Amino acid sequence: MPTLTWAGKEHATKEANSVPYRLLERDESLCYGDATAGNVIVQGDNLAALKALMPYYRGRVRCIYIDPPYNTHSAFEHYDDSVEHSTWLSLMYPRLELLREMLSEDGSIWISIDDNEAQYMRVICDEIFGRSNFVCTIIWEKRKSRENRRAFSFKHDYIFVYAKFKKNFEEIRNPVQLSDTVLTRYKNPDNDSRGVWQSVAITAQSGHATPSQFYDIITPSGRRISPPPGNCWRFTQPRFEELVNDNRIWFGKNGNNVPRQKMFLAEQDNAGLTPETIWYADDVGTNDSAKRHSNELFGQDGFDNPKPEQLLQRILQIATNPGDLVLDSFLGSGTTAAVAQKMNRHYVGIEIGEHAVTHVVPRLRKVIDGEEGGISKAENWQGGGGFSFYRLGEEVFTADGQIRKDVTFQTLAAHLWMKATDTPYGSGQPKESDSVREIMSTYGHDSPLLGIHEGTAYYLLYNGILGDRRPDGGNVLTKKVLAVLPPHDGPRIIYGENSRLHEETLKALGIVFRQIPKEIPAN
Repeated sequence: MPTLTWAGKEHATKEANSVPYRLLERDESLCYGDATAGNVIVQGDNLAALKALMPYYRGRVRCIYIDPPYNTHSAFEHYDDSVEHSTWLSLMYPRLELLREMLSEDGSIWISIDDNEAQYMRVICDEIFGRSNFVCTIIWEKRKSRENRRAFSFKHDYIFVYAKFKKNFEEIRNPVQLSDTVLTRYKNPDNDSRGVWQSVAITAQSGHATPSQFYDIITPSGRRISPPPGNCWRFTQPRFEELVNDNRIWFGKNGNNVPRQKMFLAEQDNAGLTPETIWYADDVGTNDSAKRHSNELFGQDGFDNPKPEQLLQRILQIATNPGDLVLDSFLGSGTTAAVAQKMNRHYVGIEIGEHAVTHVVPRLRKVIDGEEGGISKAENWQGGGGFSFYRLGEEVFTADGQIRKDVTFQTLAAHLWMKATDTPYGSGQPKESDSVREIMSTYGHDSPLLGIHEGTAYYLLYNGILGDRRPDGGNVLTKKVLAVLPPHDGPRIIYGENSRLHEETLKALGIVFRQIPKEIPAN
């Protein structure tokens, strides 16, 4: 497969692995609403933030939407959108690598872009996600007015859609609900008791037709109609006559037109329509309509060229279901999070600038309080929910590989679990044994048993988890400590500060001891 080469690519392809894990520091003053809602906003560089979030969300995100800088060489108030081409590529590559790791097996990523970097984005996405996992390119009509100041009036952006695994995504992809534009096509000119309908052609290409699909049709006015050259009728003659007798064929008001089939709205599949790759402004909004909404929310401090909520609504409708997790690592003014909130999806949003505080937080507070703009009416949004706000803190490990003193048990546990099992923290909670669950419950949230993965139980003795609160923090594996650990009938791996048990004893008990921090990877 062809690949793209640029100055700095070698470093860019290694950067995702070399980014250190950092603490996430909760800011209670900026959290809002239900603290258990499971929604997270992180302020900080999105590469470092994605790495910090990886232990908790790897493989769990159903849909990622990003609207990265287009590299248009323009000056925007909230973004530097004028970086050198190779710098832009080096910025995007490691972030896309980490975003792919966040996706679930049936997840998808949707990337807004324009002509400035579109072709280059396609090539690096082919390299990272695999060309076979490219789903489609959507053309979005971002403006309705004509721009007369340039050689061409640019009216569209692209949205590239890639899947973690295309086959899995195609199995869960939702159809599009009937829009107002589509609904206007349904009428009832003959006052049919079954309600409004629209007509569709009954011809088809004749390449695989059977002889029974070639016949003449006599209209009520007496006109004889044959299939057009190269075409046949979609129905055999007996089936066509059944449809005529059931008043499902329309010959026009005067009974003289080419026949068409009546499709009743009341009989349409509630699931909707197969998504198309051209999205019109009347259905999903424009930059202008989004700008008006932004000004309503923020006054004159709104974003340049924001995305309309209707556009994100369409994406989340296709790619997710209620309760699914959505991620946006270029959150901007918070549109993705606001739409996810209104559509009953969970979300993680990352934004580096101060507008994480000046725009995202107040916007989401308004949403939780029942904000009525955007898609609120369409989703019958009444308010509710909440989010937690975090900032990026210090690195988990010091320069010499030691664990920082302020690292909590949960932070280290999440990091350790992901590095040891390659799965997100929380995915290995034991289900096999009621006794294990009962014992774990006695420790509350911080149980030394992190979980069970492929038959092996993982334990962490750290930060006084079992009452050993020496100045260094952490625990030592002794016979007494071992006796009170939640049991597991199988292999056990125990991380701790030190072990007082002989190597032969550990081997006989099926225990592998790993010393922290020496045997915990820092990256």
